[in-house]
Amino acid sequence: MTDHQEISLDWMSGDQSPPPSAELRPEVPHPARMYDYYIGGKDNFPADRAAAEQVLALSPLVRISALANRAFLQRAVRTLAEQGVRQFLDIGTGIPSAGNTHEIAQSVAPSSRVAYLDNDPIVLVHGRALLSGARPGSVSVLQADLRDPKAILADPAVRELLDLDRPVALLLFAILHFIDDADDPYAIVRTLVDALPSGSYLALSHATADFVDPNEAGKGPAVYRAATAQLTMRTREQVLRFFDGLELLDPGLVTAPLWRPDQAPQDTDGEVAIWSGVARKP
Repeated sequence: MTDHQEISLDWMSGDQSPPPSAELRPEVPHPARMYDYYIGGKDNFPADRAAAEQVLALSPLVRISALANRAFLQRAVRTLAEQGVRQFLDIGTGIPSAGNTHEIAQSVAPSSRVAYLDNDPIVLVHGRALLSGARPGSVSVLQADLRDPKAILADPAVRELLDLDRPVALLLFAILHFIDDADDPYAIVRTLVDALPSGSYLALSHATADFVDPNEAGKGPAVYRAATAQLTMRTREQVLRFFDGLELLDPGLVTAPLWRPDQAPQDTDGEVAIWSGVARKP
């Protein structure tokens, strides 16, 4: 893991693709830009769109799942802010788009503080866009690696913004499926949760192949390996393990559209390939 680094840039994402640079490597598909394409963003390149279309050809539910995951993030953050949480540790934030964590949290409670962390320079180069409209001193965008949770907890910039002796919402949206089993994602989550006080929360979402034809299940991860990312799909039972020792909020661990939906569920919502849940540390 590199030392923490606060990121800024001189351009704002809009209707144009991000300006290419050696760091961006636009010729190589990138998971964050592929996700941006799934949810209708503009910060992606032809290679990203081609790889994303390969995945979509395998399962059209991928785009539906990405959009459902984004909506789940917003509902979960709103729920946590309404329950009095004022500190958010958002790890693996991805490329900014409308309805970011700090926008949702501060719309409920303007005093909310959000630390965004990501280890990816392609994501971090978009960091300044996250700060637009935020209350000064309430948001930080930092470079860190989820696979080194102790360094995250000890990072002076994190501790300057967040008081880890008071309840914190740990947000791990669509990030743990990029952590291979060899890196022990359960130990990573446990290290982070153990360091937070009673009354803190864990909110996460995780890709699954539970609703995919077993003969097709390996094809999506193969596309991501070509896009420089290891994708590890997990079953509902495996995702549920991340919440061991915590109290799941209703309705428990469900597919993303079914977690406290704003509108009546659709027939296909139960098979959207993202497990989602929020739990409280007693």
